[in-house]
Amino acid sequence: MSARNLTSAVNVSEGRDPGTVDILAAACGDLLLDVHLDADHHRSVLTLAGPGKELLRAVQSLVKAAVETLDLSGHEGVHPRFGVVDVVPFTPVGSPDLAPAIEARDRLAIWAGAALGVPCFLYGPMPDGGTRSLPDVRRGAFITLQPDTGPDRPHANGGAMAVGARGNLVAYNLWITGLTLALTRAVAARVRGGPIRALGLEVGGFTQVSCNLVEPDIVGPAEAYDRVAAALPPTASIERAELVGLVPGSVLTRTPETRLKELGLSAGDSLEARLEDPALRKRRS
Repeated sequence: MSARNLTSAVNVSEGRDPGTVDILAAACGDLLLDVHLDADHHRSVLTLAGPGKELLRAVQSLVKAAVETLDLSGHEGVHPRFGVVDVVPFTPVGSPDLAPAIEARDRLAIWAGAALGVPCFLYGPMPDGGTRSLPDVRRGAFITLQPDTGPDRPHANGGAMAVGARGNLVAYNLWITGLTLALTRAVAARVRGGPIRALGLEVGGFTQVSCNLVEPDIVGPAEAYDRVAAALPPTASIERAELVGLVPGSVLTRTPETRLKELGLSAGDSLEARLEDPALRKRRS
């Protein structure tokens, strides 16, 4: 594999037991940059980065620990999921070339299917020349899509795994006050499309527009925040904003410094900053 740096924001179906998440974090070794827990989503995102071979080994270690530690049966959370390791994306750092990410994706999926018995669904560029999205996998898994590797049925406690190769993506949540769940879903549908994927969820005493910004250099947190704010009725407002994981440095660079706090961002939230300065790395956020 290429020695070029890759990053992976691994989504696991555990966000309520910090001790368990600490066990998973320890499995990542020195490549771990950030851990984000969400009790309402019952989900954690562990962000790792490093040279391709080293990153693949660290992700394998994390996946193995999760399958051995977690159990999807009885899992409850507001975020959709179909595996204890729900999503594993690979993304090149500082390059548009997806080839190393595709290689890492395919190797992980083959390994997880054979060594752990976890069925894997690929997304991103596909071997037939087409492209499959993560929403395609969520809609079609075990219905119109069969696993690309591993068994043809979910693992007993581990479920299944979506493994992808993609460009930069920013996960971003906006808490809404003064709006019903039905109307929040309508707002999410209104802003959804092109560079924004959005869901309306109920989270504690609030509702939430949960976004995946798939072209963050075009529509980043600032633009998503403003689009959601503009779609709200006068009786509703954004209570707070939250970054899940990290952002590319280019996104922070073009975000007005005066808006960072409002947007739930800080200067140390970039992938590049965490790679350059180990003191900024967070075990849990």
